Amino acid sequence: MIAFVNYLASMLLVLGASGAMYMMAAARTMRQFFDQAEPSGRRSEGVTLLKPLHGAEPKLADNLASFLVQEHDGPIQLLCGVQRADDPAIAAVETLRARFPRARIDLVIDPTPHGANGKVANLINLAPHIAHDVIVLSDSDIAVSPDYLARLLRALDAPEVGAVTAAYHGRGDAGFWSRVAAAGLSWQFLPGAIVGSRYGLARPCMGSTIAMRRETLAAIGGFDAFADVLADDHAIGAAVAARGLAVAMPPMLVTHASAERGFGEVWRHELRWGATVRDLVPGAYLAGMVAMPLPLALLALPIHPWPGVFLIVFALLTRIWVAGVADDEARARTAPLWLLPLRDCLTFVVFIASLWVRSVDWRGARLRMEQDGQISAEPENLRT
Repeated sequence: MIAFVNYLASMLLVLGASGAMYMMAAARTMRQFFDQAEPSGRRSEGVTLLKPLHGAEPKLADNLASFLVQEHDGPIQLLCGVQRADDPAIAAVETLRARFPRARIDLVIDPTPHGANGKVANLINLAPHIAHDVIVLSDSDIAVSPDYLARLLRALDAPEVGAVTAAYHGRGDAGFWSRVAAAGLSWQFLPGAIVGSRYGLARPCMGSTIAMRRETLAAIGGFDAFADVLADDHAIGAAVAARGLAVAMPPMLVTHASAERGFGEVWRHELRWGATVRDLVPGAYLAGMVAMPLPLALLALPIHPWPGVFLIVFALLTRIWVAGVADDEARARTAPLWLLPLRDCLTFVVFIASLWVRSVDWRGARLRMEQDGQISAEPENLRT
């Protein structure tokens, strides 16, 4: 038993050292990725922005407003949808209409259910009201810069591109735990997404942004094809790729509000995300443990004190480097750096817990995870 424990601790040291070196590579890769960014000219295409909404979120009206303040000469339709006439998100839409009286802001209230994925049900209800051939779908908790549409449309011009997605960083709109959640996005998720995309290890398609043409959406079966899929963004990207088209991720960042109000919300959200990735790409998810050098070093410390201390320092330095690069590219401090060890340990705990999860919580609904990314839920629990 002692020999096994020593062997396990040694493996943790090896994995931790590998992870620290990976973090060094990730920091450089992020710099190279964003250094590719070039100015994009103003465009004149008509664009429909799809916004499936549910409930009151901090800064919801401001997040939506960022999509209307664009360096864009063509018509923009902001198409918002809710499934209940008493949804608090309606107030944010009305506020937006008052702030932008000349903008086209359409609101669809439609309770019709479609499958187990409430967000997709909302999108299905919005689809008949789409006015333009360029469609941009993004989650309600996303905010963007004024050149957002220009950059997306430029990437969508390439003939081999069927959809465009966008990397994102966290902001933290609801206090301490929302900052912890935001740190997970900026300091852990973002480097991994960029490394995976740049070296062909992953083909991300994220709910932060999915831009495509109407004909592409029709070719992949419309939103109806994803009514019972938990990771609808990933499934849309896979469907586009199955048509022989690429999902581009240009060197740009959008902002995720990270509006979790307490530890419970952070835990449920990250557990759902982790379990989803586990089922979609199990090998890559398990390999992702290497990207957690600090927790690995802490676990090895009791058995190998001096190598453990050295690795802890090495891991901290590389993680601080990555966090600094991510925040620099986002032009915002995600969270105080003293939160980094707590954030990394929480990431590791979520990773371990997600290996065993078979049902998840999504906005109050319990969803049972089935094979191939499918989900099932009781009809009365379907929410947007």
